[in-house]
Amino acid sequence: MSNDDHLIERRVASDTVFEGGFFNVRRDTVALPDGARATREYIVHPGAVMMVPIGDDGRLVMERQFRYAIGRVMLEFPAGKLDAGESPLTCAVRELAEETGYQAREWARACVIHNAVGYSNEGIEIWFARGLVAGGARLDAGEHLEVVHVAVEVLERDIGDGVVTDAKTLIGLQWLQNWRSGRWPLIWRTAP
Repeated sequence: MSNDDHLIERRVASDTVFEGGFFNVRRDTVALPDGARATREYIVHPGAVMMVPIGDDGRLVMERQFRYAIGRVMLEFPAGKLDAGESPLTCAVRELAEETGYQAREWARACVIHNAVGYSNEGIEIWFARGLVAGGARLDAGEHLEVVHVAVEVLERDIGDGVVTDAKTLIGLQWLQNWRSGRWPLIWRTAP
């Protein structure tokens, strides 16, 4: 690996601008590689997990929910925030059951994505789930969503038409396509 010192910015000072229930906002002063100073504002996020649940019929378990920040209903794979000290797989199992009612017999980790590296440290682990068994969802207070079953071809069309724009969902589909074609491996394990 090459030496990246000529690219690294080093924190000189740090302030908390906002502390929320979900994330914090920081403003740091950094020393640039050439010695100049600059300000960096960013969101400190606890991390999250997204699941790609594959039904026995090949359809994907997805959610439709209103996303206030962009003012529209989005079609997305189920996802949720990591609780303090929680492992990503434990979070995935919990969130899948809470949001969709499904439990999975098998799980496979795909990757971690950083979907907003310019202003957030959020990492989202992507997990695949199969061998789904239906149950009852247990949504959090104030959480409203619709669980839907979507054929891969329909999701591909909706992405191509610009209907589905959620970055983590696009990456989930990319992983699914590459796994099915044999290009990207998934190592399956039984549910914890």
